[in-house]
Amino acid sequence: MATDAKQRPVYVISVAAELVDMHPQTLRLYERKGLIRPGRSSGKTRLYSERDIDHLREIRRLTQELGVNLAGVEEVMRLQHELDDIQDEFEAEIERLEGEIRSRAQAGALPSSEGPVSDPKDRPVYVISIAAELVDMHPQTLRLYERKGLIRPGRSSGKTRLYSERDIDHLREIRRFTQELGVNLAGVEEIMRLRFALEGTRARLENRIGDIQQDIQSRMTAWRELPNASPARGTLSPDAPDPDIQDD
Repeated sequence: MATDAKQRPVYVISVAAELVDMHPQTLRLYERKGLIRPGRSSGKTRLYSERDIDHLREIRRLTQELGVNLAGVEEVMRLQHELDDIQDEFEAEIERLEGEIRSRAQAGALPSSEGPVSDPKDRPVYVISIAAELVDMHPQTLRLYERKGLIRPGRSSGKTRLYSERDIDHLREIRRFTQELGVNLAGVEEIMRLRFALEGTRARLENRIGDIQQDIQSRMTAWRELPNASPARGTLSPDAPDPDIQDD
C-alpha cells in the first residue's frame, strides 16, 4: 500500500535535515517537542519516513510563511498525528473486517450490519445570540470565524444560523488558542482545518466499515434465497441418505 511506503523509516537524520533544509539539531528539538516521531533502527539510529519529511515541511511552512508560534505548531502537529493514526487504525480495521467476513462467510456468521449512529453533538440547536453568550464572544466574532472557515454552523429552513454543541466546543478551542496560547489567526485556521479533516475522516471511515458490513449481509441474504443454494461441498443435508448405506 502507498500509505505503508510513506511510513517506512528510511532516512538518517543528516539526509532528512538536508531534504527539508533544516539543521539536524532542529529536527532533534522538534522530536523532543513531539512535533515529529521518527522511527529507530535496531541500533537506535533515528530514521525518518516520507511522512516525517512531509510533517517537517509543514512545520517550516507554519513557522516561516505563516508566522505561527510554537504553541500553535504543537497543536497543528498533534492533530496531524491524530489524523495519521486514525487513518492507519481504520485501514487496519477495514482489512481485519474484510478478512473476518471472508473467513466466516461460508458459515453464514456475519458481523452486525448496524450503521453508525448520528452524533447528537452535531445537531444544530443554538441561534447566534445564544451561541455567542455561551462562549463569551460577540456575534460579529462568530460571523467572522464563519467567513474564515473556522466554524461551520448549520442553517434553519429560514436560513438562520444554528450552532451545535460541537460548534460551541470549536469556538471555545479557538478562544483558548487566541487568548491563552497567543496563536495567530493563520495558525488557528490551520488547526481548525485539521480538526474538520479529522472529524470528516473518522465519519467517512466509520461509514465505509458500515457499508462493507451491509454489502456482505445483503449478498449473503441473496445467496440464501437462491433456489439452488446448497450446503457447502463435503457436508450433508439432514435428510440426505448416507452414501455408505446400500438399499436392499
